[in-house]
Amino acid sequence: QVQLVESGGGLVQPGGSLRLSCAASKSIFSFYTMGWYRQASGKQRELVARIFSTGTTNYAVSVKGRFTISRDNTMNTVYLQMNSLKPEDTAVYYCNGYDLGKHRDYWGQGTQVTVSS
Repeated sequence: QVQLVESGGGLVQPGGSLRLSCAASKSIFSFYTMGWYRQASGKQRELVARIFSTGTTNYAVSVKGRFTISRDNTMNTVYLQMNSLKPEDTAVYYCNGYDLGKHRDYWGQGTQVTVSS
């Protein structure tokens, strides 16, 4: 069974930085995309950033220029570097992997990010 395990969440002051990690239990080459989604309290889950197997990246408008998604293929890990954090970035962040061959999404358990002074 494929597992995605997030880490790196926590409490940070506005303007601060955090780096989230998502470790996969199998090669991330097998995923067509890997991404980060977030869900704030009372809101729908939304895409934050994703990276395709080709290396192409997409970002939500609200985080473009502040967040960077990257991957380490040797470690089967995807990262989300978050800079200039704002209170509105507060949410549970979920790692996602989409297996095109199996037409299936895989999700991590989520990690809480709280931006507050």
